[in-house]
Amino acid sequence: MTENNNFSTWIEIETYAIEQNVRLIKRKTGSRVMAVVKANAYGHGTVPVAKTALRGGADYLGVARIEEALELREAGIKDPILVMGYTPPERVIEGIDNNISLTVWKIEHIIIASHLAQNQGSMVNLHLKVDTGMSRLGAQPEQVLVLAGEINNHPGIIFEGVFTHYARADEKELEPTAKQEQTFSKIVNRLSSVGLRPPLIHAANSAAILTRPDSYFELVRPGIAIYGLHPSPECRLPSGFRPALTWKTVLSPVPVGYADGFRRIAGNQVLVGGQFVPVVGRVCMDQICVQLDGVPNAQEGDEVVLIGQQGNENITAESLADLWGTINYEVVCGLGARVPRIYK
Repeated sequence: MTENNNFSTWIEIETYAIEQNVRLIKRKTGSRVMAVVKANAYGHGTVPVAKTALRGGADYLGVARIEEALELREAGIKDPILVMGYTPPERVIEGIDNNISLTVWKIEHIIIASHLAQNQGSMVNLHLKVDTGMSRLGAQPEQVLVLAGEINNHPGIIFEGVFTHYARADEKELEPTAKQEQTFSKIVNRLSSVGLRPPLIHAANSAAILTRPDSYFELVRPGIAIYGLHPSPECRLPSGFRPALTWKTVLSPVPVGYADGFRRIAGNQVLVGGQFVPVVGRVCMDQICVQLDGVPNAQEGDEVVLIGQQGNENITAESLADLWGTINYEVVCGLGARVPRIYK
């Protein structure tokens, strides 16, 4: 029988694993660490994971949207936070009022931030994002010096950082990331030569932390690695890192479904009594059925593991990603908000 009698399906998060993973990154890089806790901390729970990462030595928190940053502030977290994505002009003032660093890559962003900061009698920290090959957000390399000068010269602004994002650092092919790193390093050197280098330069995501030590700079930005998950099948975490998340339910019939993030894919298996058992029939919104012929002693209320270890067997986020035709990021980020998270 399961030890948990409160929920029909739940997620267990081992906070010590997250703390230890952050410590390993800090020790490896010798740099300050921005723990990326966007997307509900990759499905692990934004506020508890943020607090855990900070206990593990993280110096900064990274999110994608202003709403995520405000959630952290409302939880009483006072440590530095960077919104790495787009902030609507109407919400920039919330970032200023809550001492949240914002990302810019256009002159319009800079002008708005400066105007609102002055109106508030305050200052706003800005990071300039550079597109070195990801082809998403960011200023083109040839625009950087002009934009950096605008940030530096506009009142009400503190030029806190410059960063880029590697598109393919988790792949075996090294050349694309090497080109991005070279482009970004040239930009940083140019900024230094004209006295515009801000205090925080950052580029290394989880994969680059493992493979590209020249990109550590003053700050690294681990995301998937702090949760103990591999950046990709080709870029695997070394020993010492541990997954933090286990997903469980019970035999009842099994009360979990696609509304919880368990996909309608043929070939699903779960663990019962320390053995793999197949999911049969269709995955419903709230329930699945499993074939128990190989576990004759199974009883109603027994624990079922969807992600994690039971006995000597283990279902990883990576193995589910292979089955579902996706990546481990999407598996854990897709775990439903209605599934309770229990922190150990």
